[in-house]
Amino acid sequence: MSRYWETATYEQPTAAEIRKNAAESKKKEKKKGAALEPVAVQGRTIVHNWWGKAWCENLEQYADYESRLDRGKRYVRAGAVLDLKIQKGRIQARVQGTRKVPYKVEIRISPLSEEKCQGIIEKCGSKIENMEELLNGNFPEQMQELFQGKDGLFPTPREISFSCSCPDWALLCKHVAAALYGVGVRLDEQPLLFFELRGIDVGRFIDVTIAGKVEAMLANEGKGSSRIIGDEDARGLFGVL
Repeated sequence: MSRYWETATYEQPTAAEIRKNAAESKKKEKKKGAALEPVAVQGRTIVHNWWGKAWCENLEQYADYESRLDRGKRYVRAGAVLDLKIQKGRIQARVQGTRKVPYKVEIRISPLSEEKCQGIIEKCGSKIENMEELLNGNFPEQMQELFQGKDGLFPTPREISFSCSCPDWALLCKHVAAALYGVGVRLDEQPLLFFELRGIDVGRFIDVTIAGKVEAMLANEGKGSSRIIGDEDARGLFGVL
C-alpha cells in the first residue's frame, strides 16, 4: 500500500475546493453548536501592520520545506483556518484540508521566565509614549526590537513545537503553516495577544507601565528643564534690559 509521502502524483486542492470544503465543515460545526473563530483574509495581503508582517517573516526559520509555507499562505487566504484560539503558550486550530473532516493543529510555545517577562515590561514602559494608542491596538515602531530582538516576544525555534492530525510526515506541514499565518492575522488585528501568548498578564503590564511613568514624573517634579526660559533670558528675548 502506498504511503502519503510516496505518492508522487498527489495533487493539492484548488482554492475553490478548499473554500467549498470549509463552508461545508462550518455548517456541520454550527449545527453542533460549536463556537468557531475563523481567520478571514481579505485579498492577497495576509497582514498589514509591521508587527503582523514581522511575525510572518519570522516563520521562515521554522520551515523544513519551503513549499509548506507557500501552501500555508494559500490555505489561509482560501479560508481554510476554520477556528483559531490563542491562549497562554498554546494555539489550537482547525484547518480544512482535502478530507471532509478538518485537521486538528496544536502549537505550543514555551512560557517566558519571570525575569524575561519583567525585562520586557520594563523595556515596553520606556518606549511607550501614548498608552491609549497601545490599548487601541497600535504598537509604535520603537517596540520592534522587543518582538524580534534577543529575549523578545517572538519565540525561537527551540521554544515552539507543532502537531497536526494530518498524515503529512513533515515537521511543519501546510496545515500548521496555515495556522501560523492565521496567528499572524489575529495578532495583526489584536496585538495585545502577543503578551497573552507569551504568558505576560496584560493587566499587570498596563499597571506596571503606568506606575513607572508616574514614578518618573514624580521624580522629575520640581527639577528645572533646559527647555524652560529663565527670567534673564526672557527679558533679553523681548528686549527688556
